[in-house]
Amino acid sequence: MEWYRFIIYGKVQGVFYRKFVSQAMMKKQFKGYMQNLSDGTVEVVAEVFDDDFDIFMGILKEGSPLSTVEDVHYKIINDAEFRTDGFEIR
Repeated sequence: MEWYRFIIYGKVQGVFYRKFVSQAMMKKQFKGYMQNLSDGTVEVVAEVFDDDFDIFMGILKEGSPLSTVEDVHYKIINDAEFRTDGFEIR
């Protein structure tokens, strides 16, 4: 299990991207949060197990019917102090 920070690029704000993705994450019982950034991207910080990484990325890339994900950048972070029992939108 690792904590990751993802940045999602494309048409991901104002198109229900966060709502659709957060609902899918809750169904799969992922833990973390997501928020819009001022540059038009969406940030996701989440705890992801190695076996679930491809499923997690698939959810991020699919998004909502109105969104268009152009790219997803990510990195492992070691300083995540976020604690939750679920997945939330900030």
